[in-house]
Amino acid sequence: MSGSMDGLVAIVTGGASGLGAAIAGRLRDEGALIAVFDVNPDAAPHADLAVRVDVTDDASVTAGVDAVAQRFGRIDVVVNNAGVGAQGDVTANTDDEWHRVFDINVVGIARVTRAALPHLRQSPAAAIVNTSSIAATAGLGQRALYSATKGAVLSLTRAMAADHLADGIRVNAVSPGTADTPWIGRLLASAADPEAERAALEARQPHGRLVSADEVADAVAYLAGPRASSTTGVSLAVDGGMQELRLRPRA
Repeated sequence: MSGSMDGLVAIVTGGASGLGAAIAGRLRDEGALIAVFDVNPDAAPHADLAVRVDVTDDASVTAGVDAVAQRFGRIDVVVNNAGVGAQGDVTANTDDEWHRVFDINVVGIARVTRAALPHLRQSPAAAIVNTSSIAATAGLGQRALYSATKGAVLSLTRAMAADHLADGIRVNAVSPGTADTPWIGRLLASAADPEAERAALEARQPHGRLVSADEVADAVAYLAGPRASSTTGVSLAVDGGMQELRLRPRA
């Protein structure tokens, strides 16, 4: 329903590319004014305001939130989407890399939310949507660090939902399966046999293909919008059945 978010102001972190760009475009289609936070804001294709924000830097985050409030006079929706990937088993990454990925994928959510909370508390339609992953709930090979961060995002989402229900703020997560994003594209390009690797990723999902960025964006638009006004503390899987279905192999 186009226009369901008319007059609302949404921050989308990591909104210059991949899932974030698709989410920003979808919320804009719903009528929201979009503030994109990204380390490359000039690349944002769907932004009414694009701000250079590093979610690992509290001063940068605070300045970005202040810029949105000054420009639009309100903040109604925060989509905590900024994140980075990581490969390997538990031995594959150094301590510094563990700290870096957690700082972006988990603590970044806390920083942005903390800065935006005073404004969200004033909104009549406040919502937060965090980007988790199938990796939070299913054991995926060679994704130890990434999975740990996304599991933390899922737990953080539920805790935030409990903490801020009385503030009138709904908090939910979207949990994509393997999505057709630039990061996955880079992984495929670096594989010894990109076509075989893509086929393996597609076969891992019961519906037999990668999830599209637009499908994830549609889920975020639902969770962020007024149609989900009684929905809080949930994780909405967009994974082609990967988490819940156990199908027999196709003949």
